[in-house]
Amino acid sequence: MAATTVIKVPNFHDILPDAIMSNIFSLITDTRTRNAMSLVCLKWCKLERSTRKSLALRGNIRDLNQVPVCFQAINNLDLSCLSPWGHPLLESSSNPSLLAKLLSHAFPSVVSLTIYARSPLTLHFLAPEWPKLSHVKLVRWHQRFNAPIGYDFFALFEHCPSLSSIDLSHFYCWTEDLPTAFELYPSIAASLSHLNLLVGHSFTEGYKSHELLSITSACPNLSQLLATCVFDHRFLGFVGDETLLSIASNCPRLSLLHLADSTALSSNSSRADRNNNDEGYASEDARISPTALGDFFESLPLLEELVLDVGNNVRDTWPALELLNSKCPRLKSLKLGQVHGICREIDSSMPAAGVALWKGLESLSIKNSADLTDSALIAISLGCSNLTKFEVQGCNKITKMGMQIFARVLEKTLVDVRISSCKYLNTVCSLQALEPIRDRIQRLHVDCVWESVEQYSQDHEIRGESSSSSHEACGFKDFQTEKRIMMSEEEASLKKKGKCCDGSGNGFSSCSDTWTKLKYLSLWIAVGELLNPIRLAGLENCPILEEIQIKVVGDCRNQQKPVFMAEFGLNSLVNYPQLSRMHFDCGDAIGFALTAPRGYADLSLWERFYLNGIENLNLKELNYWPPQDMDVHQRSLSLPAAGLLSQCRSLRKLFIHGTANEHFMSFFLKIPTLRDVQLREDYYPAPENDTTSEMRVDSCYRFQDALNRRHIPD
Repeated sequence: MAATTVIKVPNFHDILPDAIMSNIFSLITDTRTRNAMSLVCLKWCKLERSTRKSLALRGNIRDLNQVPVCFQAINNLDLSCLSPWGHPLLESSSNPSLLAKLLSHAFPSVVSLTIYARSPLTLHFLAPEWPKLSHVKLVRWHQRFNAPIGYDFFALFEHCPSLSSIDLSHFYCWTEDLPTAFELYPSIAASLSHLNLLVGHSFTEGYKSHELLSITSACPNLSQLLATCVFDHRFLGFVGDETLLSIASNCPRLSLLHLADSTALSSNSSRADRNNNDEGYASEDARISPTALGDFFESLPLLEELVLDVGNNVRDTWPALELLNSKCPRLKSLKLGQVHGICREIDSSMPAAGVALWKGLESLSIKNSADLTDSALIAISLGCSNLTKFEVQGCNKITKMGMQIFARVLEKTLVDVRISSCKYLNTVCSLQALEPIRDRIQRLHVDCVWESVEQYSQDHEIRGESSSSSHEACGFKDFQTEKRIMMSEEEASLKKKGKCCDGSGNGFSSCSDTWTKLKYLSLWIAVGELLNPIRLAGLENCPILEEIQIKVVGDCRNQQKPVFMAEFGLNSLVNYPQLSRMHFDCGDAIGFALTAPRGYADLSLWERFYLNGIENLNLKELNYWPPQDMDVHQRSLSLPAAGLLSQCRSLRKLFIHGTANEHFMSFFLKIPTLRDVQLREDYYPAPENDTTSEMRVDSCYRFQDALNRRHIPD
């Protein structure tokens, strides 16, 4: 019998040199992919550990002394999500100084750090261990400690001379803390190139003008500045012409500037303002003149991204925006809020002006612009031919036809669209208007507004505006004629495809067209409304939709009991086969957390209403914000919610942005694939004490121990 010849096939890593293998591993960023690669063999495990640059450390604070030492190349470390969330990082240890040294020994190459700094002592121990830090993001949703002004930053500024970037967007502090710290450490302030002070509206009223001037004068080398400020002239320290010009003079190298009024950051402010003023104008004008605005833009020639969300009216801005276009040739992204007159009304005798002249613009967001019309929208689409991202919010004069022409002109580039709070663009109209880019769009936001809209032509006739639209400059000689032509073409197209549409957007059309490339969908919906009509509205077929974000807003106390209503409609999302991630935010839904008055429903019934059907979705990751009771400052997971969430058998990650009872948390141990669970009270002010059954640290320890003892299939 002939002998059998055994041919040994060389391994992949035996053929390629180690240097090439290291480069290949360095190019892979997905965490799960890297973890899978590390299980191939011992050599691949060592390569993966030695090439990983970024790490978000999870696990329990009490186990920090067991942190692995194989990640020596980590330069970006996130310590903000350790459990129990928000608990002091080092103060619970008997020897915090030794623990800080263990962390620096495990991660010696860290230059970028994200950390939950509940007290100044955290940075007091950690900052000396990483003196080469260049970027720091501080997180704190708890109330500020009773410490001297600026004390939160003293240790960081003293021990980290290489700082160039500070992010305080999720860090609660007083607005006078940072200017005081900069005065004591002027060299640190002068070396900063990135400063993010864009805190939420619930944190603070915003930085006053003198505080902004103090910060910008201390940081002359800033290239990126993001700040919440006060534009309302009724408040002391408001930002006006003088402040804007001084900011430009103090920081002439700015490439990114984001200034937003604190009220503009509220998710409901624009909707409330629009309901109070049908014209779309705010009640007050900002103290910002077009001339000063033009001088402000002219002083910042390096701008690449600009956000100016004022919250009060800034009128007749198109000349200043033309100057911005000519003086800032690098500008790629622009967001304007409560800014009017951004594009001069087009007629046969005047060419396009304002924003419509920016051919290099790639991202444009227009919020609460009262005089933005279809004519201006079309001019923008023709002038800004490279737009890939567009957002429009609270603009009451644009219609389905204008948005449809806009999408048709930009069908080769537009992939990210957000439409919200526009009077004549309900869900059906918005989706029909985006039909020209249905096979290209990748990210989409719409409001779930199901009721019919009136014929916009009738409304325009009442306002006396129907005769003022001549569009020769846009290539349309007669706007009304073009409207009729487009509507008739659309009806013919729908009939040919076997769909139904009345041509006015006054009902649901059974749209079966496929959103071929849509991967992300964001929905806003009012309390009491149902999600079921989303399929009939035109979002039935989304074959590669991976992530959905649903935000529920409103007062549950003014609604009938949900027991008399159908379920919310999460079952309608079953038709999305690739849907694996969901952000379900009911945090702005207000109700009675405890015993409700007679005739009203408490929040447990509302949670049952909203979460019913979630067990039928094949979700891998879920972020859930429970509704809140503002009177008792409570956001807590109810028994029905815990029961329904525990039926999601495919979940790997579950993050509850609120509190929960220890007994309810034990329900989640029934989910066989669940690996990561955390309670995050990331709202201000986060609960301070841990004496209740919902907040005890020992409860979190017991739950995590039980979670880690289970056998996980993969």
